[in-house]
Amino acid sequence: MKRVRPISLLKTVGVLLAKDLLIEWRTRARLNALIFFALATLLLFSFAVGPDSKVLARNAGGYLWLALLFASVLALGESFRVEQENLTLDGLRLAPADARAIFLSKAVGNALLLIALGALLIPVMVALYGVQVAMGVGPFATTLVLGCMAISAPGTVYSAIASNARARDVLLPLLLFPLIIPALLAAAKATSLVLQGDPMNQLGSWFGLLFGFNLIYWGLGFLLFPRVIED
Repeated sequence: MKRVRPISLLKTVGVLLAKDLLIEWRTRARLNALIFFALATLLLFSFAVGPDSKVLARNAGGYLWLALLFASVLALGESFRVEQENLTLDGLRLAPADARAIFLSKAVGNALLLIALGALLIPVMVALYGVQVAMGVGPFATTLVLGCMAISAPGTVYSAIASNARARDVLLPLLLFPLIIPALLAAAKATSLVLQGDPMNQLGSWFGLLFGFNLIYWGLGFLLFPRVIED
């Protein structure tokens, strides 16, 4: 009788990520809800500020990241709902694979979803708020990727914790929002610099903060997630 070998970590991550993306592509319910909610948030900020185009342009980076943050609650809250309803998570824990692959696949999938949402929101933000990208697409894309990763990693861990609670829709933002304030401020400030210019060369410092935040929380999630799903 042949011995069953554990599946490699990267291969497991690829299989689980492909499964999540396939489910998302077939249903598209979560993506449609996220797009509608985020667009409505940008429109509400525009209506609340009024016709003052200077204020809208100055605060456009903050409005963009608040829209992504609010939409991320919907995305993260749904990431473990399918596994809980169909008892898929129990099957994944019994499989001969590293449990940390579940964290990586969910976190990467959530990050890709937020990045795609951000890419859709940027043209809308430019049209609504009358801003221009002063520093080009490269720094803007870097800010978007680092910021979405900073939301995704701790959000995935807390989503797994909140998925077993009755008030999971309330518990997730209560746990997540205070934690990601530094990353959210850094992403909003970096976006403002990309839009308005960076004469004082501050952008690298905000990128460093986002990179350090991601390094810490992706590492903690990778190490602690097996204990989270066991409990």
